[in-house]
Amino acid sequence: MASVLVVEDDQFVRSALIRHLTEASHTVRSVGTALEALREVAQVGFDVVILDLGLPDLDGSEALKMLRGLSDVPVIIATARDDEAEVVRLLNAGADDYLIKPFSVEHLSARLSAVLRRARSRSAAPAADALIHVGGLHIDVRRRQAVLDGAVLDLTRREFDLLAFLAARPGVVVARRELLAEVWQQSYGDDQTIDVHLSWLRRKLGETAANPRYLHTLRGVGVKLEPPTAVPPA
Repeated sequence: MASVLVVEDDQFVRSALIRHLTEASHTVRSVGTALEALREVAQVGFDVVILDLGLPDLDGSEALKMLRGLSDVPVIIATARDDEAEVVRLLNAGADDYLIKPFSVEHLSARLSAVLRRARSRSAAPAADALIHVGGLHIDVRRRQAVLDGAVLDLTRREFDLLAFLAARPGVVVARRELLAEVWQQSYGDDQTIDVHLSWLRRKLGETAANPRYLHTLRGVGVKLEPPTAVPPA
């Protein structure tokens, strides 16, 4: 059972979501505007937020940014927009998952369960893995903070999860299927999602795919993270 906030202005959709989630034994609160959602998140603790994009007072993508400023609560985007670039942008902005309307209650249940498993596995991370050091990269898993060469990195939730997962296995090539299963908690998915997150993560690490320092992609195999190779003096 989870505490769920539904942010949806369409009364028919809103009622259907509330009914299904309640029947699944979740505790549900609902609002119809972005400002109400921000107020609820600031005042009440939720396990997950289901956020519609077409809200009357503020676009859902802007609401997502503001939510991320308040809390790291998992957010599932529910949208009728099926533009791939828009979906990728929302994932990069901090969304944990998305659903394209119309969707079935079974699909919603599967995505909700995956997001909750991922959130709970993070909170149950063992103390032995709390601090990770790879070269000049230092990761504090409990504080969810990553520092590179003394500078704190500004990472989204998913970027941090991806970086911490790879850094905990320095030098080990991790298959994309394993990344989907362990970081995204999905048994299937689009490789482009991984590529986009790796691209953004490389930018923040000050590297590129053509000139990697920490993140190395082995085409057709997977990805590994390892410390930069020291350049011998001339």
